[in-house]
This record gives sequence, C-alpha cells and structure tokens, in this order.
Amino acid sequence: MKRFLALCFLTFALLLVITGCTTNINTNNDANIVVASKDFTEQDILGELLAQQIEATTNLKVARRPRLGGSFVCHNAIKAGIIDAYIEYTGTALTAILKQKPVNSSKEVYEIIKQIYAQQFNLEVMPSLGFENTFAMIIRGEDAKHNNIQTISEATQYTPQWRGGFGYEFLEREDGFPGLAKTYDLRFAKPPQIMDLGLIYRALIQKQVDMVAGNSTDGQISRLGLVVLKDDKQYFPPYETVPIVRQETLKKYPELRKAIASLAGKISADEMRQLNYLVEGELRKIKDVVQEFRKSKGL
Repeated sequence: MKRFLALCFLTFALLLVITGCTTNINTNNDANIVVASKDFTEQDILGELLAQQIEATTNLKVARRPRLGGSFVCHNAIKAGIIDAYIEYTGTALTAILKQKPVNSSKEVYEIIKQIYAQQFNLEVMPSLGFENTFAMIIRGEDAKHNNIQTISEATQYTPQWRGGFGYEFLEREDGFPGLAKTYDLRFAKPPQIMDLGLIYRALIQKQVDMVAGNSTDGQISRLGLVVLKDDKQYFPPYETVPIVRQETLKKYPELRKAIASLAGKISADEMRQLNYLVEGELRKIKDVVQEFRKSKGL
C-alpha cells in the first residue's frame, strides 16, 4: 500500500510538472528545442551552458526549463517529448533509472546506459562533459593536514574518535553509507547523525561533526578549505555528466549533435566546483557565469 501511494504521488507530481512545463513551452512559440535541468545549482549552470552553446553555434532557438525536478521527472518528461535535452549523471541513470547494480568502470557504465537508453527510450547519451559529480567523503582541511590524510582508508584509523554527519538518502541507499562502511570497515564514535544537506558543511566547520558526505563538485569545498578524501578502493560508481537528447530531435536538427558534442571534455571537477561557488558563494548570475566560462574555453 505504501509503495502504491508513493507511486500515485510521484505520478501526480509528474503530471503537475509536465502541465506546468507544457504551459511554459507554449509561451516560447519561436523556440526550436527545450533544454531542462534538475533542481539544484549545478544543473542550472549546465542547462544554461547547453542552451548557450546550441544558440551560439546553430540558428536554433532554445527554451530554458530550469529546476524541472529530479531524475525521475526529467527522464519521464524527455520520454514524453515535453523536453528535448537535459544533463544526467551516468551512475544515476544506471542505478536509479535503469535499476541496475552499480558498476565501477566509467566506460562500462557509459556503454550500458547508451545502449539501453537508445533501445528502450529512443534517447541519445552523448559524450561526457569531462567531470563526474559523485558522493564525496569530506573532512576539515586542518585535520587532513595535521594527520596527513588523503584517502578514506587513511581516515579509518581516526574515525573511531570522530562523528559522522550524512543526509538521509546517503544513509539509506544501496551505493551509500552501508556499503561504504562495509568496504572500508568504517566506524564512528557514535552512529552517524542524519543531517539536512544544507547544514552539513556548517556542522563540519563548527566541529559538530568530523566527516560528512557531500557532492564532489560542491562549491563550498574550496571556499571553506575542506578536503575530499580519495575513494582509494573505488567504492562509489562513476557519476559522469552526460547530455541526454531525444533521437527524434537530433534527426530533425542535425546541427544539434555537433553543437552539443563540442562541450565534450570541456569541464573539470575543479572548474565545476568554481562555477558552483561563483553562483552560490558570490551570488553571480548564472547566465553571466556561463558566458565567461564559454569565453575562457574558446567556445
């Protein structure tokens, strides 16, 4: 019954989003394609990057649909033809959308989702933008320097005296804390605290906790002098950023493929971290940040 109610809720939410999206699209009568993004800053930046690059290198006009929703909403919207493209993460596509077990090889994950997306959904998985945004175990820079800690394995000798702070999803999902703790024999002084993701870095800086699970491209990591520990046992699956595009749209506008492919390999994790910081930390406009980045890359 709980699963049934949850499914009903998700379906209703999707219908609301698609209805709103359709209304929004209809107001962009001169747009050729619609580019959407998920509901967080990095996605807003990547969606705008995709839109600007298409407009700059083709005669196509792009309608933006930022903050459309999570992976489930975006995936169903693109399958329904409500949107034409958005940026996804390979590990999310593999485990959340396709419901397959995690795979550690980036190349293998890419090939799996590329083949299945084409066969089942008529969607094209295009080459990676150049970085991945994966779960990241993060500690204070002072602790990393004082104890010479660079990897998760090296941190495990200190964690029995540390406190962990993680989001609910990370504590529950298959590729989250349970498997991580087993892989690294990771133990804390007390059971990890369940924390709001918006508060984890503040708690870390204020020494309420000593290790948190964030995202590898979070803008606050560099700004606060934090350190991302290397996943030396390669526990986390790859989460490379890849454009997902409707095959029908690519056939209709052949020039679109070259425009999107020109972004392949253009963004490193450090660069994405900086872009996120410019928007979240310095409150810069996304449009301006993306324009400057494209200029710096000769795009």
